[in-house]
Amino acid sequence: MPAAVRRSPPSAAPLRADNRLPLILDAAARFFAQKGFGDASMRDIAGAAGMLPGSLYYHFASKEDLLVAVYAEGVERILAAVVPALESSDDPWTRLENVCAAHLAGLLEDSDYGQVVIRVRPDDAPSVAKRLTALRDEYEATFSRSLARLPLPPRTDRRLLRLMLLGALNWSQTWYRPGRDSPQVLARRFVRLLRESLDG
Repeated sequence: MPAAVRRSPPSAAPLRADNRLPLILDAAARFFAQKGFGDASMRDIAGAAGMLPGSLYYHFASKEDLLVAVYAEGVERILAAVVPALESSDDPWTRLENVCAAHLAGLLEDSDYGQVVIRVRPDDAPSVAKRLTALRDEYEATFSRSLARLPLPPRTDRRLLRLMLLGALNWSQTWYRPGRDSPQVLARRFVRLLRESLDG
């Protein structure tokens, strides 16, 4: 994950180089989001970060390694919003609403990183597919905690419920328009619809 990429260096010179990592990750997230992983080039990313293409390989051995770092940063940002929401209320439905709102905010407010997390599939980069899948699974396991204590009918398949809810939330990147409903309002509506369908 990016935390590992940003480990404290042993000397001042690498530290100066590491200070460019946020620029590199931001540029890569933008190109991966706009062009897709396959069509984004290391040359484009280096130019956007104000570097020569060869200098980019000082930080990342390949475009696939850079993708993993961007993907991990995106997951980390969403987790930073979702984890506190898991402790936000003793009421399980309110907690789920807050987690959904945090998930939406993480996707929509960090839109480049959010698009990479949602739109880049592990099989888009086979050599690092297992690493991307592990990052995705880590996040989904955390999100699942918001469903664990819901008072659901015994017949409810919680795994399928998680997949359906995440799919609906993630699709917001397609139809969401800034300046209209906030992530909290959207989350409240999602959860209300969910409760009504389960109660019915």
